[in-house]
Amino acid sequence: MKNKSNLLLLSALLGGLLFTFLFWQERLALNLLIYSIYLLAITFINPDVVKSTKLKIYSLAHLLAAILVVVNNSDLSVATYYISLLLFIGFSHNQQIRTIFTAFLASILQMITVPFNAVQHLSKISIGNFNLKPIFKLIKYIFIPVIAVIFFACLYSAANNVFAHYAESILTNIAQFFEDILHFFFKDLSIDRIIHFCFGLVLTGGLLLAFFDKSLEKAELKCKEQLVRIRRTSGQKTIWYNIVEIFSGNLLTRKMALKTEYIVGVISFVALNLLLLLLNTIDISTLWFGYKPAGNFSADLHDGTNTLIFSIILAMAVILYFFRGNLNFYSKSKPLKILVITWMVQNFILIISVFIRDGYYIEFHGLTHKRIGVLVFAILCIIGLATVYLKVAKQRTLFYLFKVNGNIWFALLLAFSLINWDIFIVKYNLSKSDQVGIDADYLLSLSDKTLPILDKNRSKLHYTLSKDLYGREIAKPQIADFYRDQLDKRIGYFKERYEGVSWLSWNLQDWNTAQYFGISKK
Repeated sequence: MKNKSNLLLLSALLGGLLFTFLFWQERLALNLLIYSIYLLAITFINPDVVKSTKLKIYSLAHLLAAILVVVNNSDLSVATYYISLLLFIGFSHNQQIRTIFTAFLASILQMITVPFNAVQHLSKISIGNFNLKPIFKLIKYIFIPVIAVIFFACLYSAANNVFAHYAESILTNIAQFFEDILHFFFKDLSIDRIIHFCFGLVLTGGLLLAFFDKSLEKAELKCKEQLVRIRRTSGQKTIWYNIVEIFSGNLLTRKMALKTEYIVGVISFVALNLLLLLLNTIDISTLWFGYKPAGNFSADLHDGTNTLIFSIILAMAVILYFFRGNLNFYSKSKPLKILVITWMVQNFILIISVFIRDGYYIEFHGLTHKRIGVLVFAILCIIGLATVYLKVAKQRTLFYLFKVNGNIWFALLLAFSLINWDIFIVKYNLSKSDQVGIDADYLLSLSDKTLPILDKNRSKLHYTLSKDLYGREIAKPQIADFYRDQLDKRIGYFKERYEGVSWLSWNLQDWNTAQYFGISKK
């Protein structure tokens, strides 16, 4: 156990040094991949970590996310990297966890409790007959008082300006004292660099040192994927049961409570099916076939799409409410299930209408991240409806929905990170410049990887009459040279940035852009 603690603490220390070497005044790119390889290596060396198939899958997923940062270097790929890292760490130290949501929370908890984890591991270090345990016994007596003093000092500083002035002076003098000592022994050492190293040390320690409390993992183990009929006695009432009883009086205590809930469900879904049938009929007749834009169609498409997606989410919530418990086992619930499945089919038709609306929006106004986001949300709604159907048909629990949807969402996140969306958007919009209005301001706001494409299409960066969602004209410069000057400034900024970082910030997209403009590092 002592050797294990020594190994992990040494790994955290080396990780802190590696962190400050890789990321000090650098951009996120190749350095993230190197850092991830280090974390993966230490995790698989750690004998306390079980090398299960699940861990290997999430480790490969994280490695793919790190490679995508180097290849695509987009905001989405960086976000995917962080999410995959937290999931990998969560599953590595809590292998019985089954959902990505719990793994994410476990990783956050592990990061927050870094001081406690470090103290526990440090107390196990021994060199011969000498060990640090007595020292940390003393520290634990002053740890809480110090935290309390810091907390209330901050409160008092916020409440009293004079107190805040004295507190700031004291802290400044203490910081200056330590800085003078540091500069006396190490003249060229930067305080900012030391803080950066400390942050890397804490971060690496939080990723490698497992939290000793497994309460979260144990709590999730109690969750079941298959629904079980609960026969509740008069003395066994849940919090939800008591809340509903307040509003329903003795309705829940009657023997016909389940039948009453069934009748309410049938009436509700008959009404909802009729309501949605009317909406779908209108959409099919006016939107699916022979749609002709008229009036403020942009606002209609935009607002209508958002509302429909929200309604689909609410539809799934209504289904989950009615099939949350014993109604799943009611012997006469077949008509209700048929109504629910019919409503799911109608919601699927509604999603098709969302796709068509967004398609028209893209056809007339071009691609943007938000319009792509609408398509992604529509796909997620289809997946949600499919899993809700499985929940009703197979009598599954809400936990099952979280588990399945979480895994699918993460897989889709990795899949969408494979695409370089900025380049895709610019290429599509410029190729359709004779059909859609070119929003030059939007195109010039995208990442540097699009600069070569914009430079090749300078003639298309011109003023285009554009209107907002409510039909009002957006004022834009009418001189085409304005956009070309903006592009030249962007190229200049890229050159300055590219030359200011080392090989640690290398990524394929920046390299391609630099090659196009003939830029090389000095």
